[in-house]
Amino acid sequence: HSAGKLSRYQGVRVKNTVKELIMQKRHQEIQSPCDQGENMFCDTEMLEDIGDVLSKERLSIESVTVRGCPVPVCSRPQDLYTDAESPIYTVCHLLPSMENMYTYSIPPRAPSFNMTAAPPVSFFEWQIKYEEEKLAALSYVELTTRDGDGDTFLHIAVAQGRRALAYVLGRKMAAIGMLDMKEHNNQSAFQVSVAADQHLIAQDLLLLGAEINTMDCWGRSPLHVCAEKGHTSTLQAIQKSIQTSGRQVNMEVVNYDGLTPLHVAVLSHNAVVQELCCHGTPPSAQNLALLQKRKLLGECISTLLLMGASLEMKDRKSGRTALHMAAEEANVELLRLFLDQTNYFSIINAKAYSGNTALHMASALQGRQAQVDAVRLLLRRGADPSAKNLENEQPAQLVPDSPLGDQVRRILKGKGAQSRS
Repeated sequence: HSAGKLSRYQGVRVKNTVKELIMQKRHQEIQSPCDQGENMFCDTEMLEDIGDVLSKERLSIESVTVRGCPVPVCSRPQDLYTDAESPIYTVCHLLPSMENMYTYSIPPRAPSFNMTAAPPVSFFEWQIKYEEEKLAALSYVELTTRDGDGDTFLHIAVAQGRRALAYVLGRKMAAIGMLDMKEHNNQSAFQVSVAADQHLIAQDLLLLGAEINTMDCWGRSPLHVCAEKGHTSTLQAIQKSIQTSGRQVNMEVVNYDGLTPLHVAVLSHNAVVQELCCHGTPPSAQNLALLQKRKLLGECISTLLLMGASLEMKDRKSGRTALHMAAEEANVELLRLFLDQTNYFSIINAKAYSGNTALHMASALQGRQAQVDAVRLLLRRGADPSAKNLENEQPAQLVPDSPLGDQVRRILKGKGAQSRS
């Protein structure tokens, strides 16, 4: 090749053609050659010897097995070099590295590749076809029949995690406008998939048109269930569905306790953090499970924020925001997450119905090692230590008497003195 420019590869030269090697081998054999009417690749030892000779010629050869006989394979169709009269097709690696590796088997008596063959059917597609054939005669009455718990065939298939069957049944139910039929807990098949964390089935049902903004008998929306249980994969499937379809989901829907999905997720995360504090630091199977659940709940909270959940939304009973709830547990992980949002300044001094700010709540804690970090973080982000609640109390007046409380009180008073000056 010329300097700085590679020329087109012109092929590989070998001492003998493949045809000549085969003829030499046949003349050396005492036994009679294979019958010409049978498979031309029947002599395995002959092919192995030829492979040895060719590899000595610095040719990189790969082979697969077809009907017990080794057959050459090519890396890419455009890299295939053949001898029209030879029963063996030798494939050379023409480049030092191949980005895309394809494998083609050469069947007996088929010296050419069929490059127009239909792509293979996926296993899921095959399952769908199989289930469609089984359910072809299923009637409208059978589709909508319920058992003692009010479950249809679709509810049962979803609960069992049978995705292909659920897809076929869901498509049939959608065709007659009954995809959102409810069972005895007022849950549709989609809500059952959310509760069971069957994220692929949930994704399929949303694609078929399942209703997102629906409530069960406990007043929970699908978002509430994901937030409570840490079903991150299912929540992300919902997020992806609303992004691609343009459908609207009510992020501020409240359950019977007046809590939004974000509130529920924060309270669930708080409960896990508190349990981890009670169990101590030694690693155990229970601690590892709690750490994993805390991670999943944290991902749910981040996903809810990405989906548009509002930090300013207050719960209906006490008027607390998500920041208040995180401060109640000195949950520094969530406090950092919320205070890293672009609109955090609108909530840093927001008051609950009692007049307490998040700083009031963090200051009033007792026996929380993370209390000092929580108070410092809130002050650093603009929390007002002079704010008063309905009892005319400032955060420093709510700090309990203890060595840790004394440290918190000094931080609050020092910051208060700086603010006054």
